[in-house]
Amino acid sequence: MLNVTFSHCAGLDVHKKTVVATRIRPLGESDEAEQETQTFGTTTAELLTLLDWLLGWEVTHVAMESTGVYWQPIYNILEGNLEVWLVNAHHLKQVPGRKTDVGDSAWLAQVMRLGLVKPSFIPPQPQRDLRDLTRYRVKLVQERAREVNRIQKVLEGANIKLASVASDVLGVSGRAMLEALVEGVRDARQLAELAKGRLRQKLSQWEQALQGRMRPHQAYLLAHQLAHLDFLDEEIAALSEQIERQLAALPPVVSPPTGEDTGSGAHPEGVGEPTPPLTATEAAALLDTIPGVSLRLAQAMLAEVGPDLTRFPSAKHLAAWAGLAPGNHESAGKRHSGRTRQGNPTLRTLMIEGAWAAAKTKQTYLATLYHRLAGRRGKKRAVVAVAHAMLVSAYYMLSRRRPYLELGPAYLDHRKKESLVNRLMQRLNRIGYAVTVQPMPTPA
Repeated sequence: MLNVTFSHCAGLDVHKKTVVATRIRPLGESDEAEQETQTFGTTTAELLTLLDWLLGWEVTHVAMESTGVYWQPIYNILEGNLEVWLVNAHHLKQVPGRKTDVGDSAWLAQVMRLGLVKPSFIPPQPQRDLRDLTRYRVKLVQERAREVNRIQKVLEGANIKLASVASDVLGVSGRAMLEALVEGVRDARQLAELAKGRLRQKLSQWEQALQGRMRPHQAYLLAHQLAHLDFLDEEIAALSEQIERQLAALPPVVSPPTGEDTGSGAHPEGVGEPTPPLTATEAAALLDTIPGVSLRLAQAMLAEVGPDLTRFPSAKHLAAWAGLAPGNHESAGKRHSGRTRQGNPTLRTLMIEGAWAAAKTKQTYLATLYHRLAGRRGKKRAVVAVAHAMLVSAYYMLSRRRPYLELGPAYLDHRKKESLVNRLMQRLNRIGYAVTVQPMPTPA
């Protein structure tokens, strides 16, 4: 017999145009309950009627599935009046029982009443606004990359081979040449003279690359593409300024005094002393110290998880929520697939992007971790492991108010020094060499 967790609750089956709601309340003083189901529209007026209908039975908790974006209008109306739980559909399917389209709302209400589901993390409104800005900026940056590819396609069609000389076609030199082509300049030597800085050492290569067949049609396309590129640059810059203002407006995070449990398993020095509040701007500066993480990426990370990490009991919970933790599938003493499970797709993509950048750094722990794993497990698995390590580091950095601590490229070797020495000696023995190892004298 399961105990009742919430006596007055409701379940909502959310669709684009309708919401099917089922409310439950106790029937007298017995353990039995009565329920009622009704369908509402999704306009603001209908949702306000839904709120009054729920409050009529003194409902305190409401559960609904995370269906696309259709849950957001309902959450906007119910937030502040009721405690709304956004339930993961995958978790709900694991609860035994009937679940059909007809009885979705009733089933949600019943499992909510018995406390068989857990709520998903929904950030506060200021953080949700920041998320909208950072995610939109990502889309604009992606559109800018597509526009650059379109420009390159037009140049190839006109026999202009700028990309074979300069790595950045839209650098200072390349942009000046493109604008001259739009204005009608076709002389290769005159165009090559627009090269700046060290690129002037390649004047002969520039002349050969700029001997093309640019037609008026292609010049017309190129002019509009460059104008669109300028527009996107302006929009991205304006969004970045607004994101900085939104970050500065977020309330600072006040942690408990050191010595109390912060969820990270470790505490800064000075036990018992109050930890100063952490602003979102300061948190972004801390995350920016991680190799592979730019300020723009740090801002996007904060928009997804927020500067307050107390909502995640540990770094493992944060990694699992992001979809970067190894899967756990073991049966009959055998471990099966360990592929990562689904999580926050935006945060996962951001961390993977940062991991690729960290893998290209020099003399860092993260780059060493990537190369050690890439040879055995493949590049994709290795970059996921690096992204996991970066997110765990971010958790402790924000919890302890400390910048990134670089462990160095030899950290993994020093952790298991003896096993490394034994493995290398065995490899030498297998090819016919007998060696002895002595530690180097410690410098005075």
